[in-house]
Amino acid sequence: MVFWCMMLLFTLLSPATMIGFGRSFFKRPPRDINATFGYRTTMSMKNQETWQLAHRVCGRYWFICGLILLPLSVLPMLFVINRGTETIGMTGGIIVFVQIVPMLCVIIPTEHALRKNFDKNGNRITG
Repeated sequence: MVFWCMMLLFTLLSPATMIGFGRSFFKRPPRDINATFGYRTTMSMKNQETWQLAHRVCGRYWFICGLILLPLSVLPMLFVINRGTETIGMTGGIIVFVQIVPMLCVIIPTEHALRKNFDKNGNRITG
């Protein structure tokens, strides 16, 4: 049962991180463009405006995905309660692997939004 509880905590770590950082990035993105914290791509770091938009899009996506993943992560773990450590470990590993997909796929809508609103030099597209 202790192993199951630990695996449950591990499976909740990604959704909780997505919810926390998602809300933070959406409401209060990192103030300064930096190379250590935040949504960092070449396009998002062009200027302050691209930095802000990237964090709003990324933050919203992460927050929503985290809220969806939270119950979806608990549900499979409930089916393996009181099972062997191998079954619990495999289930937890699969859940965590699946959680990584939306965490990384945030790049697609964020970069799309950046390219829709800014040219390759980071200047806002008008009209």
